[in-house]
Amino acid sequence: MGANASSSIDSTQNGLSNPLSKSKKLEDIPEACVALVLSYLNPPEICMMARINRAFHAASSADFIWESKLPSNYKYILEKLLGLSVTGMRKKDIFAKLSRSNSFDGGTKEIWIDRNNGGVCLAICSKGMRITGIDDRRYWNYISTDESRFQTVAYLQQMWWLEVDGDLEFQFPVGTYSLFFRLQLGRVTKRLGRRVCNSDHVHGWDIKPAQFQLTTSNDERAISRCYLDNVGTWIHHHVGDFVVEDPTIMTKIRFSLTQIDCTHTKGGLCVDSVLVCPISLAEVLRSSDSLIVTK
Repeated sequence: MGANASSSIDSTQNGLSNPLSKSKKLEDIPEACVALVLSYLNPPEICMMARINRAFHAASSADFIWESKLPSNYKYILEKLLGLSVTGMRKKDIFAKLSRSNSFDGGTKEIWIDRNNGGVCLAICSKGMRITGIDDRRYWNYISTDESRFQTVAYLQQMWWLEVDGDLEFQFPVGTYSLFFRLQLGRVTKRLGRRVCNSDHVHGWDIKPAQFQLTTSNDERAISRCYLDNVGTWIHHHVGDFVVEDPTIMTKIRFSLTQIDCTHTKGGLCVDSVLVCPISLAEVLRSSDSLIVTK
């Protein structure tokens, strides 16, 4: 009996009958468990974890992970704005598609989602706005530049009356959003590969402030005023914020930039675009204004 007991112990120590003696690897974790863990991470973290091994890579493609990262209106964006069908598309592929800039409305608008939190962002170019006097080359010109995501900005040479306005109707997810005008004083060119700002036409902005205004179909209104002084630097001028409580209805916003004091002329202004983004991104945006905007 003692011999049998000794034999049993030896076989256990040799790992012949003890399942705990087998080494466990990451590949042995059930894919469903890995996917559940990944669902608590943000998209960049999920992509990093997917590089660990094949099991993590396979789990990272689960639809339930990526659907939770998508904005609630992703079907509206794909089908109504971009004319695409969501049928048969994996949620991971939808996220990848929407995290890149997508143009619509004749190329005058772009939409994308933030890669970290799925927040919806929209941009409206100068050609998508109404600009008083834009058809008169004595006052305004469209100039090409790689410093705009739309590759074109409206440039004011000189005028007594500045009025730029536009509107947007969109089905926003629930949240608070900020609206900005992206502006610059001076016309930028490249000389011998260097960035050079021509400020010859810049004048009149230190006499009276420019006025920015925002109104929404929910009866929200915001007005702000400031003197423009950002010669050679692109700045996102904050117009105001608005709140969306019902994601199932269309929200219409109107925005404007004016300086209609006719006692003096003003000129040398570049109007690039209007940006709408979640308020959580607003502070990041204002602290990271750059000369080059990349898609």
